[in-house]
Amino acid sequence: MDDATTDPTPDNALALPELVEARLAGDRKLSAPAKALVREALGHPEDAEGGPRPSAGPVYLGNIAVTGFRGVGSKALLKLKPKPGVTLVVGRNGSGKSSIAEAIETLFTGTNAHCAGQHPSHAVRWRNLHQGERTVVEARLTVEGDPSPSTLTRTWTGDAFTDSEAVLRRPGHGTVPLEETGWERATRAHRPFLSYADLDNLINGKPSEMYDNIAAILGLDDLNAAARRLTAAKKELDAAVNAAKDRKPHLHAALEEVGHDDRALKALVAMEEKDGPAHAVLDALVAGAPTADEGRLREARLEAAAETESPDLDRVGAAVDALRNAVADVDDLKGTAADDAHSRAALLQAALRHSDRHADDTACPVCGTEQVLDREWAVRAEAQIAALLREAQAVREAEARLRTATRELHGLINPPREIPAALAEPWQAWGDCRRITDPAVLAESALKAAVTLTDACAIVAGAAREELAAMDERWHAVVGLLAEWTNLSREAEAAKPRRTEVNAALNWIKKLTTEVRDLRVDAFAGHTQRIWEKLRQQSSVDLTRVGLHGSEKATVRKLVMDVTVDDTEASALGVMSQGELHSLALSLFLPRAATADSPFGFVVIDDPVQSMDPAKVDGLAQVLDELGRDRQVVVFTHDTRLPHAFRSQGLPVTVLKVERGEKSKVHVTCDTDPVKEAVDNAMALARTENCSETALRHVLPSLCREALATAIVEAAWLRRNRTGIPAEHLQAAIDTTERLLSLASFALFDDGSVHPDEEVKDRLRSLYGRESTVLIHQCQQGAHPGGFLPPDPVAFVRKVENLATKIRKPEANA
Repeated sequence: MDDATTDPTPDNALALPELVEARLAGDRKLSAPAKALVREALGHPEDAEGGPRPSAGPVYLGNIAVTGFRGVGSKALLKLKPKPGVTLVVGRNGSGKSSIAEAIETLFTGTNAHCAGQHPSHAVRWRNLHQGERTVVEARLTVEGDPSPSTLTRTWTGDAFTDSEAVLRRPGHGTVPLEETGWERATRAHRPFLSYADLDNLINGKPSEMYDNIAAILGLDDLNAAARRLTAAKKELDAAVNAAKDRKPHLHAALEEVGHDDRALKALVAMEEKDGPAHAVLDALVAGAPTADEGRLREARLEAAAETESPDLDRVGAAVDALRNAVADVDDLKGTAADDAHSRAALLQAALRHSDRHADDTACPVCGTEQVLDREWAVRAEAQIAALLREAQAVREAEARLRTATRELHGLINPPREIPAALAEPWQAWGDCRRITDPAVLAESALKAAVTLTDACAIVAGAAREELAAMDERWHAVVGLLAEWTNLSREAEAAKPRRTEVNAALNWIKKLTTEVRDLRVDAFAGHTQRIWEKLRQQSSVDLTRVGLHGSEKATVRKLVMDVTVDDTEASALGVMSQGELHSLALSLFLPRAATADSPFGFVVIDDPVQSMDPAKVDGLAQVLDELGRDRQVVVFTHDTRLPHAFRSQGLPVTVLKVERGEKSKVHVTCDTDPVKEAVDNAMALARTENCSETALRHVLPSLCREALATAIVEAAWLRRNRTGIPAEHLQAAIDTTERLLSLASFALFDDGSVHPDEEVKDRLRSLYGRESTVLIHQCQQGAHPGGFLPPDPVAFVRKVENLATKIRKPEANA
């Protein structure tokens, strides 16, 4: 928005969708995804799956048919002209006019204050007593730009007021439920219906409700709704991001409680990677796949495998037994001839080796005898050795078996490359047995060390298995948390870019909302003040300021209405009368009906005249006339002053009259000119064959008097509009004046007072001819006991008609 135009005038004239598009197009800082989110949140037509809005131009009301709804029994037809202009629908209380007004509102919205129980009078019966089988409301609609009319129909299918369905049949667009037309939001934001209950709520609601009502009138609902949608989306994305953040400390603590388990350590490291969690590593840990370096987990597995690398006691026992047997065999041969022969053979062998090394020395190295170790001795010694060895064979074999048994036992002592610390000492004792050369000592030490080591391995392996089982149990307890957090973390990572765009879109909408609110409040306040000026009509209350304080979400938000009373500042609600408050409420409501945002070319107002004095009714007619130049304005009222205010001020208006007969039969007719209606009734009586003299003497003059009285009162109001006499004064004077001559004073003179009869007659003769006073006198006589019998009833009525026509012409009274 920073690069958008700052000229408020064209912006204020744009409908909201066009305004938003203009601002989006001019904003170079907001990203394309964020702009798309703005459009999506606002539900703009170009982004909606349902295609374009249902109507390209304003929608106007045509004929309205109501059946079985509230006070309307059989089908009643309200014929409206689907174009700008003012139509007044008048009728007495109980005639069914409000039922028709509420039926139109319900047709478009599905509800209304009375039937839904939102009005202080509580819910009323919505289905008619005399036509309970079928309840239907139907309207012919003219959509500007469409070649032929559309039809909107709401039908009730159940016993509850909410059991209804509405469909729109639009040429070229098929038949769709009302919910798919896009009008539901528009009826809230641009509400074209104003009931008396709504009028009351605009002013007498809570400050926050008054704020919300005016915010809706200003068309801020769309922006606020968009902000709510984006806030909800942001909340959801925040929840996704915060869920991982909030669960992380709990997972950290759980992983730390696992203890010395490489999987937990690996998970902690993967969670804290610089560029974000290593989800692939975490997924592998959750799935049980091995990681790149198993470290402590591998060591724990080695500890568990220690039991399979302990000495094989069966083999050790067999080797020890073999060694012991060999030792015993050697011991058994000691001291025998074989042992002696073995010793002597060994001695001779040693002597031969000495002689071979010292061939020149023949002396005996033991006794020193010379010339004894010669060649002959050597030959004899070799022969003797051979004989002795044959005799010592058993000793050699026993010694060989002893050596073999010793090697085999030494061969069983093979310590592993990695020895658990808990087995270091027994493994050391077992390994030391390889350095023992004494077979007997070796046998005893090896067996003892092997048994000790085997028992230690069993204990350590059992403890390792228990530890691994405990580790697995602790890991399984935490792996579910790790899987959950990994998913949350992945969702958080995926949510972060969209959250950034949503935040940007939300801030953009909020900024635009503030700007649009300020723009429209200014325009709205200006329009409201102009309307108030027409409605106040001599009121001492001057509306100085209308504004909104707070925001949609603010705890304190209210409608601000500042007024002055005789130049003294005051609060509007504290000093205004009920009639003034209703006039103010209309001033607040009507400006919104004229905005470019609304798809509705009509506005329906029910009973706006209550509590208004005659002057304000005149002002209301002027306001409605101005609104009706661009909008179709349909006003329901029982107060005859409003039609009179239009006619007396020469304002164009169509008046329809509602009457109710037996069994809720409601008829709507075009309300004819009251003067013409009285003349027509008089003429019908005058032309009645064999009409009684009494009727001609009393009823006929009375009907003619009614025509003249109505014409005179209209002329009086036309003069009052030029002279500025207070409306309430004129109305009070008319209400208390019975004689036609006295009544004519108000139409003939500017001071608003009753003039002497002769003065009035002179004025009448000068304006309308000498016969005018005679006709007035004859009509007045009809109310007297003797009455007046015209010699030619038809001619008499025509003379009265001509006089009434002259009186009603504004130029005749200038």
